[in-house]
Amino acid sequence: QVQLVESGGGLVQPGGSLRLSCVASGSILSHDYMGWFRQAPGKQREWVASISAGGSTNYADSVKGRFTISRDNAKNTVFLQMSSLRPEDTAVYYCTGRLSGHVNNYWGRGTQVTVSS
Repeated sequence: QVQLVESGGGLVQPGGSLRLSCVASGSILSHDYMGWFRQAPGKQREWVASISAGGSTNYADSVKGRFTISRDNAKNTVFLQMSSLRPEDTAVYYCTGRLSGHVNNYWGRGTQVTVSS
């Protein structure tokens, strides 16, 4: 199983910023896509952002214009830059990916983001 390790979560004030990192155990270019999901207490896990093997990005409407997904291929790392954070962004953020030719995603263990005064 591919290993993903997220980091960068923490406590920030509303309007603040955080950058999350996800380090993969293999080349991220071997994936159809890499992305981020989040899960708030009492809610289902929801998709946040994704980046394809070709570099195309997509975002959930709730984060569009505030979050940016990017990658460093040489470091096998995907980032999620989060700005203008809101309390409703509070969640555990999970990195995910799907290897080319595979059906199922694999997941990291998550990193907690808390937006509060």
